[in-house]
Amino acid sequence: MHFLRPLQILSLGLAATSLTRADEASPRDEPLALPAVVVTTSHTQQPLVVTADPKAPAQPMPAHDGADVLKSIPGFSVIRKGGADGDPVLRGLAGSRLGIQIDGECIFGGCGNRMDPPTAYVFPAAYDRITVIKGPQTVLHGPGNSVGVVLFERDYRRLARAESSLFGSATAASFGRLDAAVDARTGNAAAQARLAATSTRADDYADGDGRDVHSAYERWSVNASAAWTPDDRTFLEFTTARSDGEAAYADRAMDGVRFDRENYGLRFTRSALSELVQQAEARLYYNYVDHVMDNYSLRPFVATLMMPGRAVSNPDRLTTGALAQLVLVPADTVRVTAGLDTQRNVHTIRSTTNEITAPFAAKLRLRDAKFAQIGAFAEAAWTLAPGRRFYGGTRLDRWEVTDSRTAVAITMMSPAPNPSAGRIRTSELASGFIRYEQDLGAQTATLFAGLGRVQRFPDYWELIKNESATSVSAFGTAPETTTQFDAGVVFHRGPVEFTLSAFVSAIDDFILIQSGFTKPSGMMGTRSAVITRNIAAATRGGEAGLVWRCAEHWKLDASLAYVRGVNDTDARPLAQMPPLESRLALAYTQPLWSAGILLRAVSDQDRVAVTQGNIVGQDIGPSDGFAVCSLNTSWKPTDRTRLSAGIDNLFDAAYAEHISRAGSAVAGFVQTTRINEPGRTLWLQLQLTY
Repeated sequence: MHFLRPLQILSLGLAATSLTRADEASPRDEPLALPAVVVTTSHTQQPLVVTADPKAPAQPMPAHDGADVLKSIPGFSVIRKGGADGDPVLRGLAGSRLGIQIDGECIFGGCGNRMDPPTAYVFPAAYDRITVIKGPQTVLHGPGNSVGVVLFERDYRRLARAESSLFGSATAASFGRLDAAVDARTGNAAAQARLAATSTRADDYADGDGRDVHSAYERWSVNASAAWTPDDRTFLEFTTARSDGEAAYADRAMDGVRFDRENYGLRFTRSALSELVQQAEARLYYNYVDHVMDNYSLRPFVATLMMPGRAVSNPDRLTTGALAQLVLVPADTVRVTAGLDTQRNVHTIRSTTNEITAPFAAKLRLRDAKFAQIGAFAEAAWTLAPGRRFYGGTRLDRWEVTDSRTAVAITMMSPAPNPSAGRIRTSELASGFIRYEQDLGAQTATLFAGLGRVQRFPDYWELIKNESATSVSAFGTAPETTTQFDAGVVFHRGPVEFTLSAFVSAIDDFILIQSGFTKPSGMMGTRSAVITRNIAAATRGGEAGLVWRCAEHWKLDASLAYVRGVNDTDARPLAQMPPLESRLALAYTQPLWSAGILLRAVSDQDRVAVTQGNIVGQDIGPSDGFAVCSLNTSWKPTDRTRLSAGIDNLFDAAYAEHISRAGSAVAGFVQTTRINEPGRTLWLQLQLTY
């Protein structure tokens, strides 16, 4: 089902463009003017914090999901599985080590093999801002965010008078790519409403050698909200969202044929309650994900030993949560945010090995796990003196998890009794951080240093999905503890902006996923298993960025990202570490148009630990480096309209990311060691505001 088709949105955009031409002289609309620039890199603007505009045209091609939009931020990589739904990796760490929040809500996928990570349910054009906080340097956004947190946010404000606005975009690109998005708002001083809808589709893409990759997808989303704002101090909002889609995968024997998400949220804020209490906020949310995968809908059915029939798996996850917090100002120089948050998620699954004789929809859902968390947190910002700031925070989380499995699937056809069936385990985990910032030279530079410690409870994939080295259940896996030191500088003077951020961490009880682990089977035989185990690990690295307006109309933009990990227990490299990466962009910008070139260069990677990794993927082996050149241009025919175009991978290079998933044997497609990236891609995007 599609609520919006790309060509319909394009028609809507052209109609709205004619309206804006008649209204261009209105001074009050000037802040809506679109800049004529294509974003190639999002840089740090304050210590350890990066903000990005998900609606802005970008190169590589404008993003269609949450992982895709993060690729332009230094330090991020994406584990490719097909054309959609990659897993984001920050500083070499993935999964639940990287918190993902949508409008302040936690979201989790259902697939045991990470077919639907949280970012699979993010449609970037429906949001106003992306905020990335690197490292364990905040406690406000849920538990366990050891490498950082990503916030997909919408902006809200009380309207001074009756007004309406519209944002629309349409994108067309190679390999049948068509995207459309519309974001409409209307209201007055007392109430307002917002509707955002997106649609995206693409055919299988071809790599630089002209080989088709099993990667087609279709996705749509609708987000709606209604807010009541009786005065400047009160905000009450109800939100709801629906989305669905399907996606083909080149790394596995099944594809995703349903990504159904249903969401409801309620938010209340009240400001200026007293001289001490600056704001009170409360949130409630409900999020349900119903995911279906099979081996026949999006690919030719081929009977195999593992799946001799038309197989279907249907996991789902219900997540509910709440937050209550106060913002306190005990002194002019001190601001404290304190509160409680909680989340509860239940995972169930039903499946069939033969959809024809035993349809999955006729089967009962079986609960395999239930997670419950409640946390208390406090974070303070203290201005010691002009230009000198101190930040600190602490949180305590209590976890309770139930293993509801009666049996563990050793293979699809061979279950074994679950030794931890019905077991309930609890943990109390503490986290915290401190950071000092010092401005230099009339605020042209800021030096910072911070120390953070996070205890992370094992997630569903680490506890429930895999075995341990000594048991068919990994339910006893210990929590992970990360201690990390961050330091760096943010410099801005005249035409030059420079940022440098470095980190070093020690990770006790690092939760490692290892495939190909040999275990006994039967009287004399052995079998290969995927296990979860705790190790001691360490990482270090950082990011650097430079923006230099080297001449009138010219801008040079460069970045560098590096991370190195060590598995101290096994005395070998830590797996799934992306190699050294650099970006260099040169742009020429006029008020009405711009043109630019982007060069991305990635080193080879020979520090590998084959068969080891994380819940998303394991190392395959060494990888070669590569370089990719891309071009872009942008033009503003009116203040409210922008036309952007680009060529990604100009020279049609054939390459794959080091952390990409391994290619699978899909009928009609060439199997590759890793899933190769798209070849030369042309794209065109029209945007408008009204």
